[in-house]
Amino acid sequence: MDARSLILSLSCLVLALTMLVYGILFIRRHKNYLLGVEWLIVAVSATNMLLFQAVGYPLGYEISMFLDAFSRGFGIPIITILGLMVVTRGFRPSALVDVLVFAISIPATFLLRLDVFAGVLPYFYVLMALLFAGYLIHFARLLLGYGERTQAASVLLAMSGMLAIALIYDFYEIPGEATNVVLNFFNLALLTWAYLFASLYYAYGALARAKARAAPVS
Repeated sequence: MDARSLILSLSCLVLALTMLVYGILFIRRHKNYLLGVEWLIVAVSATNMLLFQAVGYPLGYEISMFLDAFSRGFGIPIITILGLMVVTRGFRPSALVDVLVFAISIPATFLLRLDVFAGVLPYFYVLMALLFAGYLIHFARLLLGYGERTQAASVLLAMSGMLAIALIYDFYEIPGEATNVVLNFFNLALLTWAYLFASLYYAYGALARAKARAAPVS
Protein backbone atom coordinates (compact mmCIF):
# COMPACT_ATOMS: atom_id res chain seq x y z
CA MET A 1 0.00 0.00 0.00
CA ASP A 2 1.44 3.38 -1.02
CA ALA A 3 1.31 6.50 1.16
CA ARG A 4 -1.70 7.94 -0.66
CA SER A 5 -3.77 4.79 -0.16
CA LEU A 6 -2.67 4.61 3.48
CA ILE A 7 -3.82 8.18 4.20
CA LEU A 8 -7.13 7.58 2.42
CA SER A 9 -7.61 4.38 4.41
CA LEU A 10 -7.00 6.24 7.67
CA SER A 11 -9.50 8.93 6.66
CA CYS A 12 -12.06 6.22 5.85
CA LEU A 13 -11.41 4.72 9.27
CA VAL A 14 -11.91 8.10 10.98
CA LEU A 15 -15.25 8.60 9.20
CA ALA A 16 -16.39 5.02 9.85
CA LEU A 17 -15.61 5.20 13.58
CA THR A 18 -17.14 8.67 13.91
CA MET A 19 -20.39 7.57 12.30
CA LEU A 20 -20.51 4.29 14.22
CA VAL A 21 -20.03 5.94 17.62
CA TYR A 22 -22.42 8.86 17.10
CA GLY A 23 -24.97 6.74 15.24
CA ILE A 24 -25.21 4.41 18.23
CA LEU A 25 -25.38 7.38 20.60
CA PHE A 26 -28.22 8.95 18.63
CA ILE A 27 -30.19 5.73 18.98
CA ARG A 28 -29.33 4.96 22.61
CA ARG A 29 -29.39 8.44 24.14
CA HIS A 30 -31.88 10.30 21.97
CA LYS A 31 -33.97 7.45 20.51
CA ASN A 32 -33.57 9.19 17.16
CA TYR A 33 -33.59 6.36 14.64
CA LEU A 34 -33.63 8.60 11.58
CA LEU A 35 -30.28 10.14 12.48
CA GLY A 36 -28.88 7.01 14.10
CA VAL A 37 -29.55 4.74 11.14
CA GLU A 38 -28.35 7.32 8.59
CA TRP A 39 -25.14 7.77 10.58
CA LEU A 40 -24.67 3.97 10.58
CA ILE A 41 -25.28 3.83 6.83
CA VAL A 42 -22.44 6.30 6.31
CA ALA A 43 -20.31 4.15 8.64
CA VAL A 44 -20.99 1.11 6.43
CA SER A 45 -20.17 3.15 3.32
CA ALA A 46 -16.85 4.33 4.80
CA THR A 47 -16.00 0.81 5.97
CA ASN A 48 -16.51 -0.59 2.49
CA MET A 49 -14.39 2.16 0.98
CA LEU A 50 -11.73 1.30 3.57
CA LEU A 51 -11.80 -2.32 2.39
CA PHE A 52 -11.40 -1.16 -1.19
CA GLN A 53 -8.50 1.16 -0.37
CA ALA A 54 -6.74 -1.32 1.92
CA VAL A 55 -7.12 -4.61 0.06
CA GLY A 56 -8.66 -3.69 -3.30
CA TYR A 57 -12.02 -5.34 -2.50
CA PRO A 58 -14.12 -4.41 -5.59
CA LEU A 59 -17.54 -5.12 -4.04
CA GLY A 60 -16.61 -2.72 -1.23
CA TYR A 61 -16.26 0.04 -3.80
CA GLU A 62 -19.66 -0.70 -5.37
CA ILE A 63 -21.41 -0.81 -1.99
CA SER A 64 -19.73 2.43 -0.92
CA MET A 65 -20.73 4.22 -4.14
CA PHE A 66 -24.36 3.11 -3.79
CA LEU A 67 -24.54 4.23 -0.16
CA ASP A 68 -22.79 7.48 -1.07
CA ALA A 69 -25.51 8.15 -3.65
CA PHE A 70 -28.15 7.26 -1.06
CA SER A 71 -26.74 9.68 1.50
CA ARG A 72 -26.06 12.53 -0.94
CA GLY A 73 -29.47 12.22 -2.58
CA PHE A 74 -31.72 11.35 0.35
CA GLY A 75 -29.96 10.44 3.59
CA ILE A 76 -28.40 13.82 4.30
CA PRO A 77 -30.77 16.36 2.70
CA ILE A 78 -34.04 14.60 3.59
CA ILE A 79 -33.62 11.99 6.32
CA THR A 80 -31.15 14.06 8.34
CA ILE A 81 -33.37 17.14 8.14
CA LEU A 82 -36.33 15.09 9.36
CA GLY A 83 -34.16 13.76 12.18
CA LEU A 84 -33.00 17.23 13.18
CA MET A 85 -36.62 18.43 13.19
CA VAL A 86 -37.11 16.28 16.29
CA VAL A 87 -35.12 18.85 18.24
CA THR A 88 -35.78 21.97 16.15
CA ARG A 89 -39.54 21.56 15.70
CA GLY A 90 -40.60 18.89 18.19
CA PHE A 91 -41.33 16.50 15.30
CA ARG A 92 -41.93 12.97 16.58
CA PRO A 93 -42.03 10.46 13.72
CA SER A 94 -43.64 7.10 14.35
CA ALA A 95 -41.79 3.84 13.78
CA LEU A 96 -43.79 3.45 10.56
CA VAL A 97 -42.58 6.83 9.28
CA ASP A 98 -38.97 5.88 10.11
CA VAL A 99 -39.28 2.64 8.14
CA LEU A 100 -41.11 4.22 5.21
CA VAL A 101 -38.54 6.98 4.78
CA PHE A 102 -35.75 4.46 4.34
CA ALA A 103 -37.92 2.01 2.38
CA ILE A 104 -38.73 4.70 -0.19
CA SER A 105 -35.22 6.16 -0.34
CA ILE A 106 -33.50 2.85 -1.15
CA PRO A 107 -35.33 2.09 -4.43
CA ALA A 108 -35.21 5.81 -5.26
CA THR A 109 -31.41 5.56 -5.07
CA PHE A 110 -31.42 2.70 -7.59
CA LEU A 111 -33.45 4.89 -9.94
CA LEU A 112 -31.13 7.83 -9.33
CA ARG A 113 -28.14 5.79 -10.51
CA LEU A 114 -29.68 4.87 -13.86
CA ASP A 115 -27.74 6.12 -16.89
CA VAL A 116 -30.65 8.31 -17.97
CA PHE A 117 -30.01 10.59 -14.99
CA ALA A 118 -26.22 10.71 -15.32
CA GLY A 119 -26.15 14.15 -16.93
CA VAL A 120 -28.29 15.89 -14.32
CA LEU A 121 -27.19 13.92 -11.25
CA PRO A 122 -24.32 16.25 -10.23
CA TYR A 123 -26.70 19.22 -10.29
CA PHE A 124 -29.26 17.29 -8.26
CA TYR A 125 -26.63 16.55 -5.62
CA VAL A 126 -25.66 20.23 -5.45
CA LEU A 127 -29.33 21.22 -5.11
CA MET A 128 -29.73 18.75 -2.23
CA ALA A 129 -26.57 20.08 -0.58
CA LEU A 130 -27.90 23.65 -0.82
CA LEU A 131 -31.19 22.53 0.72
CA PHE A 132 -29.33 20.92 3.60
CA ALA A 133 -27.09 23.96 4.03
CA GLY A 134 -30.16 26.18 4.27
CA TYR A 135 -31.56 24.04 7.05
CA LEU A 136 -28.25 24.05 8.91
CA ILE A 137 -28.27 27.86 8.85
CA HIS A 138 -31.72 27.69 10.46
CA PHE A 139 -30.36 25.16 12.97
CA ALA A 140 -27.47 27.48 13.83
CA ARG A 141 -29.84 30.43 14.29
CA LEU A 142 -31.86 28.39 16.78
CA LEU A 143 -28.66 27.55 18.67
CA LEU A 144 -27.72 31.23 18.78
CA GLY A 145 -31.18 32.07 20.06
CA TYR A 146 -30.54 29.83 23.05
CA GLY A 147 -27.06 31.25 23.65
CA GLU A 148 -25.21 28.23 22.20
CA ARG A 149 -22.68 30.30 20.28
CA THR A 150 -19.91 27.69 20.16
CA GLN A 151 -22.22 25.01 18.80
CA ALA A 152 -23.73 27.43 16.28
CA ALA A 153 -20.26 28.40 15.04
CA SER A 154 -19.30 24.73 14.78
CA VAL A 155 -22.40 23.93 12.72
CA LEU A 156 -21.78 26.87 10.37
CA LEU A 157 -18.13 25.89 9.94
CA ALA A 158 -19.09 22.29 9.22
CA MET A 159 -21.82 23.45 6.84
CA SER A 160 -19.35 25.62 4.92
CA GLY A 161 -16.96 22.70 4.53
CA MET A 162 -19.76 20.37 3.45
CA LEU A 163 -21.01 22.83 0.86
CA ALA A 164 -17.50 23.37 -0.52
CA ILE A 165 -17.06 19.60 -0.89
CA ALA A 166 -20.45 19.28 -2.60
CA LEU A 167 -19.59 22.04 -5.10
CA ILE A 168 -16.17 20.56 -5.85
CA TYR A 169 -17.25 16.90 -6.01
CA ASP A 170 -18.33 16.65 -9.66
CA PHE A 171 -17.22 20.00 -11.05
CA TYR A 172 -13.64 20.79 -10.06
CA GLU A 173 -10.37 18.90 -9.70
CA ILE A 174 -7.90 20.04 -7.04
CA PRO A 175 -4.49 20.78 -8.64
CA GLY A 176 -2.24 17.74 -8.22
CA GLU A 177 -5.25 15.58 -7.31
CA ALA A 178 -3.77 12.45 -8.86
CA THR A 179 -0.56 12.61 -6.82
CA ASN A 180 -1.27 14.59 -3.63
CA VAL A 181 -0.91 12.34 -0.60
CA VAL A 182 -2.81 14.45 1.94
CA LEU A 183 -4.39 17.38 0.09
CA ASN A 184 -6.55 15.35 -2.29
CA PHE A 185 -10.29 15.66 -2.66
CA PHE A 186 -11.46 12.40 -1.13
CA ASN A 187 -9.21 12.73 1.89
CA LEU A 188 -10.53 16.24 2.55
CA ALA A 189 -14.12 15.13 1.91
CA LEU A 190 -13.96 12.20 4.34
CA LEU A 191 -12.54 14.33 7.15
CA THR A 192 -14.99 17.17 6.44
CA TRP A 193 -17.92 14.76 6.66
CA ALA A 194 -16.56 13.28 9.90
CA TYR A 195 -16.42 16.76 11.43
CA LEU A 196 -19.88 17.65 10.12
CA PHE A 197 -21.59 14.61 11.59
CA ALA A 198 -19.78 14.84 14.93
CA SER A 199 -20.65 18.55 15.12
CA LEU A 200 -24.32 17.83 14.48
CA TYR A 201 -24.43 15.29 17.29
CA TYR A 202 -23.13 17.77 19.86
CA ALA A 203 -25.25 20.62 18.50
CA TYR A 204 -28.35 18.41 18.66
CA GLY A 205 -27.69 17.59 22.31
CA ALA A 206 -26.95 21.23 23.15
CA LEU A 207 -30.20 22.45 21.59
CA ALA A 208 -32.22 19.69 23.31
CA ARG A 209 -30.75 20.64 26.70
CA ALA A 210 -31.24 24.37 26.10
CA LYS A 211 -34.89 23.85 25.19
CA ALA A 212 -35.40 21.67 28.27
CA ARG A 213 -33.94 24.40 30.51
CA ALA A 214 -36.13 27.05 28.91
CA ALA A 215 -39.34 25.02 29.13
CA PRO A 216 -41.76 26.25 31.84
CA VAL A 217 -42.10 23.99 34.85
CA SER A 218 -45.69 22.75 35.19
